[in-house]
Amino acid sequence: MEPSVLPGLEPPWWRQEAQPDPATPPLEGVVDADVAIVGGGYTGLWTARAIRRREPSARVVVVDAALCGDGPSGRNGGFLHGYWSNLARLRASVGDDGALAVARAADGAVAAVSELEDDVWLHRAGMLQVSTTPAQDSVLDEAAETARELGVPDEAVPLTASEVAERCRSPRYRRGLLFRDGATVHPGRLVRALRRAALADGVVIHERSPALGLADDGVVTASGRVRAAAVVVATNAWMSAWRPAAPRLTNFGSYVVLTEPVPELLEQIGWTGGEAIYDGRMFLHYFRTTDDGRVLMGSGSGPIGFRGRVDGRFTGDGPTAARAESALRTLLPGLAAARVEHAWGGPIDVSADHLPYFASVDGNVHFGAGYSGNGVGPTWLGGQILASLALGADDEWSRLPLVTRKVRPLPPEPLRRLGGGLVRSAILTCEEAEDRDEQPPFAARFGRALPGLLGLRIGTR
Repeated sequence: MEPSVLPGLEPPWWRQEAQPDPATPPLEGVVDADVAIVGGGYTGLWTARAIRRREPSARVVVVDAALCGDGPSGRNGGFLHGYWSNLARLRASVGDDGALAVARAADGAVAAVSELEDDVWLHRAGMLQVSTTPAQDSVLDEAAETARELGVPDEAVPLTASEVAERCRSPRYRRGLLFRDGATVHPGRLVRALRRAALADGVVIHERSPALGLADDGVVTASGRVRAAAVVVATNAWMSAWRPAAPRLTNFGSYVVLTEPVPELLEQIGWTGGEAIYDGRMFLHYFRTTDDGRVLMGSGSGPIGFRGRVDGRFTGDGPTAARAESALRTLLPGLAAARVEHAWGGPIDVSADHLPYFASVDGNVHFGAGYSGNGVGPTWLGGQILASLALGADDEWSRLPLVTRKVRPLPPEPLRRLGGGLVRSAILTCEEAEDRDEQPPFAARFGRALPGLLGLRIGTR
């Protein structure tokens, strides 16, 4: 099917509704700072605020190639949560104690957002994972069992089909899991609020100042230079072409469609509590409501990048937008009359184990990458970690496993793109067959299983 609205023809609706503040002046000439931050999205702004709060005298300068939040921070689905829903993945990568340490450390994100002065449409209604096919049941079982084994059963509460229906009715939902720490926000309003808060904290921001490279003493931009003792690189999917991060990072496309306001239809299906919902597919569907009664449906099944390039495939891929709209009609048939008004996409940065990692290179350059589509909440945690690294602190943040673990590299190009594309196709074939209650072909099942045999993850779950 063709999407009702082609993506890439307009800015994300979040950015239109939030109406960003006037741009700050581009960097001109040479300025001095204690810390220079490249990237004015969530990670860069949280890092800047954390540094200023810990060291009020620190001079912090942020440079952004466009406007703060024009990248993934202004294009995402607005799911605000930490890592309780990812305990199984954490456990496999960093062990029991490490998984609990990371999940508990990330718990502060929702509280930090709630402290912002501006209205960011924050709703703390929990996050609901649903199973829509028999193949997805095991995903929910693993998450619930992991939480029980780690002594935190209240972080992943199983729900029966009838209990799920009390929150959102759909004939496709088999059962579910409720995660306490889930919330939703308006991404455009959040990045605007963070930018305002950073400026109020004394952070200097220069927009429309693309970084051309790093020098021994800081950052070189198109029309100036920031001389700084420490540099933080926080450019999300654009880091997949940056040599220090490229071996362990690739970019994927993720797309959403947004309906007209349909509060009466939401009443009819009982989805009035504001829960964030996602399913158990490898290329998951994620969906939520907005303050004005719209429904956003996203699909993480977009194209895979090549050699870190961020090009039109990440903003104008009609087939992925069509899959998101198809999921809206299939998973929520009660919204069949809802007209899709907007569609957009963007790149996400994906690591080999689907967890972010933080590191330092050349002694004074620090970066974080690999949020893998789950960055709204974890970028707050990333800001705390990067602030510690930039300030040279040996503390609870810099000792987290997200900093200390070894992240295995992805296959080199062109194997990464070719192999990833074949596996992506196999996964989509399997999941489409399972949606029809059919057995997927053997070749597709083998292709889906191959990354796991190699210790890698493909997909957005």
